[in-house]
Amino acid sequence: MPFALVGLMALPSHADTGDAELGEKVFQQCKGCHQVGASAKNRIGPHLNGLFGRKAAGLEGFKYSKSFQRAGAGGLEWHADTLDVFLENPRAMTSGTRMSYRGLKDAQDRAHLIVYLRQFSDNPANIPEADPTAQAVDHDLDPAILALVGDPEYGEYLSGECTTCHQAAGGDDGIPSITLWPEDQFVVAMHAYKNKQRNHPVMQMIAGRLGDEEIAALAAYFKDLEN
Repeated sequence: MPFALVGLMALPSHADTGDAELGEKVFQQCKGCHQVGASAKNRIGPHLNGLFGRKAAGLEGFKYSKSFQRAGAGGLEWHADTLDVFLENPRAMTSGTRMSYRGLKDAQDRAHLIVYLRQFSDNPANIPEADPTAQAVDHDLDPAILALVGDPEYGEYLSGECTTCHQAAGGDDGIPSITLWPEDQFVVAMHAYKNKQRNHPVMQMIAGRLGDEEIAALAAYFKDLEN
């Protein structure tokens, strides 16, 4: 029996009891890592347009953890029932996931979220086309800084200070994951701390000690870091 159906056939579906407007509010918990709708792009997590009916780890262009790749190869697909189980406890379904979210325990909140997300799969024609001038990150950073090509080996050498707090495996114990973060977003965030546009004294101090090439090297290292 396919992975997607194992243990799920007897589960009641809450999807028809959800409210998309309430689901949009629940999605606020997800948007730090995921985008959906017009102009949605991959971030720390993949974008969620076209999610329903998609095989786990099936979105081209996003680098999934080995745990998700195994789940997809085993037949896991995203539907209301599988999402309900996953959202309740992500690590129960994919134990090695880098996803830091610990789960949404309220069944009704999960139903709202599932109905909200399904809009972007059931009716893709209703999603406005992305603005061709839209950028993945809003910033005023010098393009020359973003154009720097970082050395991942040097980034690994520098990463010790980062991994004293951020887990290299991508977990989250109250501290956001920085693994598999797109390089431009990493660089922009670090320079925002460096320029005191982001208010976090420790990060401001750490970023303030780093040069442009060092930040680029760290971005290159964490972009491809595997479990």
